[in-house]
Amino acid sequence: MTKINVIIPAYNEGSSIAQVVNDIPKTVDEVIVVNNNSTDDTEINAQKAGATILTEEKKGYGYACLKGMSYIANKKEKPEIVVFLDGDYSDYPEELDKIVAPIIEKNIDFVVGARVKKLRAEGSMTYPQILGNYLATSLMKLFFGSTFTDLGPFRAIKYVKLLGLKMEDKTYGWTVEMQLKVLKQKLSYIEVPVHYRNRIGVSKVSGTVKGAIFAGIKILGWIFKYSFKK
Repeated sequence: MTKINVIIPAYNEGSSIAQVVNDIPKTVDEVIVVNNNSTDDTEINAQKAGATILTEEKKGYGYACLKGMSYIANKKEKPEIVVFLDGDYSDYPEELDKIVAPIIEKNIDFVVGARVKKLRAEGSMTYPQILGNYLATSLMKLFFGSTFTDLGPFRAIKYVKLLGLKMEDKTYGWTVEMQLKVLKQKLSYIEVPVHYRNRIGVSKVSGTVKGAIFAGIKILGWIFKYSFKK
């Protein structure tokens, strides 16, 4: 059976994290929750739900993801697939099996769970998120001939390919960096439509003006960096 690890960056997701962990299919070997300097009961609730708990005190989505990757790198038995999933319960963790299916069945390198409009709950994506996704994916199509339509955080990738990306972004640019490097390295990829609902709690990015602005700057910065990089 294919060995799968899940990395969940979590900052103050105490009210949702247990539901996220509990809804992950049993096909997953290990669920890794990276407590990103939370001030609530994120850690204890994730632990009670059966997740492995890591602590990353430096705030940032990328910092948390890199912490999870570092943990996996030091494991004796490495996974074949790593899945990234948010801890706010906006995604449907039970859809993980269909996210990893193209990798297992068709040998695809990278899969993004695309939050298509017909499967999204009303209001589940803010206007800045929708606009940012459209702008970023349009630029990737223009510069790289990409077919991406979303920067969805629910994603799966072969572990060996993930290592080859040499991920480095520490904050808001993590998802777009990954997709740009997949394009630059000409890895095979596909999008799988997924359901999306209103998150539990307030978004740390799209829920604030500062977060939305800095996320937009980061995303555009990565795109233009790779567009003119030989």
